[in-house]
Amino acid sequence: MKIAMVAAECVPFVKTGGLADVVGALPAALQKLGHEVIVILPLYSAIDRRKHGIEPFLAPLGVWMGDTCQWCAVHRVIGEDGLAVFFVEYNDYFRRDGLYHDAHFSDYPDNARRFAFFSRAALELLRQTVWRPDIVHAHDWQAATALAYLKLWHGDDPLLAGAAGVLTIHNIAYQGIYGAEHLAYTGLNREAFIPEIFEDHGRMNFLKGGIHFADMVNTVSPTYAEETRSGPFSWGMSPFLNRKGDRYRGILNGVDYDHWSPERDRYLPAPYSARDLDGKAAAKERLQRTFGLRLDPAIPTVGVVSRFVAQKGLDVAAEAVDRILGGMDVQFAIVGAGEKGLEAYYGDLPRHYPGRVGSHIGYSDELAHLIEGGGDFFLMPSRFEPCGLNQIYSLRYGTLPIVRAIGGLEDTVEQYDEATGAGTGFKFNTLSPAAIHDTVGWAVSTWYDRPTHIAAMRQAAMARDFSWEASARAYVALYERAVALKAGR
Repeated sequence: MKIAMVAAECVPFVKTGGLADVVGALPAALQKLGHEVIVILPLYSAIDRRKHGIEPFLAPLGVWMGDTCQWCAVHRVIGEDGLAVFFVEYNDYFRRDGLYHDAHFSDYPDNARRFAFFSRAALELLRQTVWRPDIVHAHDWQAATALAYLKLWHGDDPLLAGAAGVLTIHNIAYQGIYGAEHLAYTGLNREAFIPEIFEDHGRMNFLKGGIHFADMVNTVSPTYAEETRSGPFSWGMSPFLNRKGDRYRGILNGVDYDHWSPERDRYLPAPYSARDLDGKAAAKERLQRTFGLRLDPAIPTVGVVSRFVAQKGLDVAAEAVDRILGGMDVQFAIVGAGEKGLEAYYGDLPRHYPGRVGSHIGYSDELAHLIEGGGDFFLMPSRFEPCGLNQIYSLRYGTLPIVRAIGGLEDTVEQYDEATGAGTGFKFNTLSPAAIHDTVGWAVSTWYDRPTHIAAMRQAAMARDFSWEASARAYVALYERAVALKAGR
């Protein structure tokens, strides 16, 4: 099959979250299975053209919107694996400091125009290059309108009419809801601005419209798919997802073990594996030195690498930290950024607990790898978690996850059985300071009282395989169903 992926982020070019990791890894996995894939992204000012070898490809490209024609350029790079990535250049929309919001985390007021234009430009690029896709795969709300345009504007297009549309929802809390004043610009007709499609309490909801027009919809773990069919985790989308029936599925994200594996991690002082854990001991020593923790391999270290936002539950964890540190001999190594109040709290912890807590405010790939490699446990107390990747990285590194049993965390971490020593981590159900305290305490007591269980769990965790091949095959099945549905109509 020929698959055109339309997305707002992709590693190694630009990233704010897990979306970029998926778009960076899934195409390569699909190509290994024999499919032809291209990726289309906006050309943000944050993307280093020279570093990545991005070169001009096509100019000008005329993009008709609802009430105007705008002209852009397209750039391209072809990776060593043969994957072609295209970048839509339109400086008025994409030459900005942030991808979606300004320095105060306020959405850009013209986001509806920016990403409607990008979606139209992606389809126009396919037309101008005569690249006939079997699948247009849109990721999240930023690309969701591409599926509406595919059906409404290209229904009789000789090149695009046969393409099936697939939408992947990476986080349903982000839906792209903007004022109806942008409707004329988008070119989406009034017949589509109804509650069943794009209209959402008088505003435009890009994700909702994408759900309607997609032949198949998926999210990034089976449990999250079920959670979003009802209740608060659906953020109002459950009626529209349930309407899709079996055309809505959960496919667990894979991870890139070329980048996240202790056998070949360039950020660790020495490689290690399940058969030889000496390198993990060296990584723990470096972790303790780097974060200013007391040098003692006997003390368990809990790692945190996270965005400081409500989704991640670290506001609730903050209410448990003092009690944990007051009653347990444990260390914390924390890397994260986001809400200023949480940055201040976690950034100040080392002053209150010298030698027991180390923190870095901001994101550092090097420190993230060091925490995975040198930590003993990894804490993820999420309010909701569509898939999560850090807990999967942790498993590979023998760093046992402590997680809330929701979404992808439930799907990837096996609960510890104190009677047998089986399991790969420690899970709790209710998000509360008490639950976090007690589950961290359970992990710490296991460390001190049942070390053979810790050793057995590490072996089991490191043996788990969440590589992209299985996930890519599930996407192929999704595409095949989408093509069949399209042909049936």
